[in-house]
Amino acid sequence: MRKLFITLLKVGLSAAIIGYLVWNSTQGEKNVNVFANLRDQPKNWWMLVAAWACCTVATLLTFLRWWRLVRALGIPCRFADAIRISFWGYLLNLAPLGIVGGDLIKTVMLDHEHPQNRAKALASVLVDRVIGLYVLFVVASAAILATGFWRISESNIHWICKLTFLLTIVGAVGLGVVLGPDPTEGRVIRAIGRIPRVGPPLESLINAVRMYSSKPLVLALSAVMTIGVHSLFACGCYLIARGLPGNYLSLGQHLVVMPLSAATGVLPLPLGPFEYVLDFLYAHVPVEGATIVEGQGLVVALTYRLITLLIAALGIFYYLGNRREMAEVIHEAEAEEDQKLAPQ
Repeated sequence: MRKLFITLLKVGLSAAIIGYLVWNSTQGEKNVNVFANLRDQPKNWWMLVAAWACCTVATLLTFLRWWRLVRALGIPCRFADAIRISFWGYLLNLAPLGIVGGDLIKTVMLDHEHPQNRAKALASVLVDRVIGLYVLFVVASAAILATGFWRISESNIHWICKLTFLLTIVGAVGLGVVLGPDPTEGRVIRAIGRIPRVGPPLESLINAVRMYSSKPLVLALSAVMTIGVHSLFACGCYLIARGLPGNYLSLGQHLVVMPLSAATGVLPLPLGPFEYVLDFLYAHVPVEGATIVEGQGLVVALTYRLITLLIAALGIFYYLGNRREMAEVIHEAEAEEDQKLAPQ
């Protein structure tokens, strides 16, 4: 019952955010219907195909990054298997609510195929996520400085720039503490391991994560790959905007707004936060000699969502060829989530 309530709450919040954005798009001063424009005005389909290609390459690059992190922990996972598992995770991150998240599926699936490696599997997924999130702010901070984004007179943009710089610095310090030398020589980790029930698995996870501290080249390569990932996604979003009717931000501005919008992926909602932030930034970032109407950012965001579904379709043969195995893994992952939600 509790799980159903959480699911319905997520659905309700996502629907409310999207509904508000659609309503807000009709409230601008010019009252331009961006959805009617999308339907009636010509579109540059080649730009949209190029956007799909950019986002596809970026997605495959994330799969490659995770595979390198898995191999760095000594798990003998083949690249083909990493692609298969990653496509499963990618699909379930896009799936309707009520199905477990893709990260948990990747962890369970990797542990299924390489038993006795649950902590390492979870560590690889966790570190992959942390690198992806932190480099979002690095790319956005670099683009803010390079494009002069911080000079925009809008007060909200000034605060966003300052917060981005702050999170970049805090993130660097946090990564240094987690992956740097341990001044306690493991005493704190061993103390955590003595906590009833949750201590032993948490100690194993921390130790697995800290294994990356002895692999700086792997982390550096992952960071470089992630810069490419976020740059390609920003280019993809820019090409989407170029392919749709209406005015659009520059490529440099997309290198700021796309990472900041994607950072909302940490929120446990399938839709809404990403669309809200991108629509907000589109409405508040000025474009020289042009006006961006209300809702244009929402249209770009929803088109990007459609492209992610098309990318997921590339892995359909994995889903059709392994439906029984996938059903078993989802059942196990749901059982783990139910156990977490159960009152202690």
